[in-house]
Amino acid sequence: MTARLDGKVAIVTGGAAGLGLAYAGRLLAEGARVVIADVADPAGALKRLDAPAASHGVRADVAVFADCQRMVDETRRRFGGLDVLVNNAAVFATLTPTPLEAIAEAEWDRVMAVNVKGIWNCVRAALPALQARGGGRIVNVASAIAAKGTPGLLHYVTSKGAVIAMTRALARELGPHGIAVNAIAPGLTMSETLRANPEMLEFQREAVLASRSLKREAIAEDLEGTVAFLASADSAFMTGQTLIVDGGSVFV
Repeated sequence: MTARLDGKVAIVTGGAAGLGLAYAGRLLAEGARVVIADVADPAGALKRLDAPAASHGVRADVAVFADCQRMVDETRRRFGGLDVLVNNAAVFATLTPTPLEAIAEAEWDRVMAVNVKGIWNCVRAALPALQARGGGRIVNVASAIAAKGTPGLLHYVTSKGAVIAMTRALARELGPHGIAVNAIAPGLTMSETLRANPEMLEFQREAVLASRSLKREAIAEDLEGTVAFLASADSAFMTGQTLIVDGGSVFV
């Protein structure tokens, strides 16, 4: 594997487990030094990454700006700067499919606080560090579900639609600073965090699989390469785009 990110420093939010941990591992393999940030203790994830000189963990809630600021400050102290921000943290795998009228207001607010406000918090915390390096890459994690309008998860679908819109607006606003902003929109992926919630795992699983052009389950390895591409110079003249990686279920 070529070290496309040699010398770069990346933050992956929601990196203590599931797809976030997979993204962090791929960025390390591509040569980056990586900070994983999560509300959960990142110690176990760091052991799994097994790269003590090139990885670091921070406990942070992206819904809290002070936590995001501390996340960036620790990254700069540990590795000297910041080049790549992967906004992966989101509320999803712990949700239960629910009719819109039965969604608790507190749950709606938490989904929006993490999935939408969390990206805004992370970007504004990271902006000075990215500007200090002369630019960089922001990779937002959206979802192919936003293109489907899937019922039963109105708060989640709405939040991921907002991520796509925010990606476009951020690309316009941050382009003059040399910062490219793109998104990956995965389809339903068999992550370890999703497998821990059988009700969510089985929600429309068969329908999703049937809708795909490539007739198999998605795994983390199907997404890692796209994240690495968007984090690297290979996507240098690309911004404001959302790449759907769902086995050909959604075409836009």
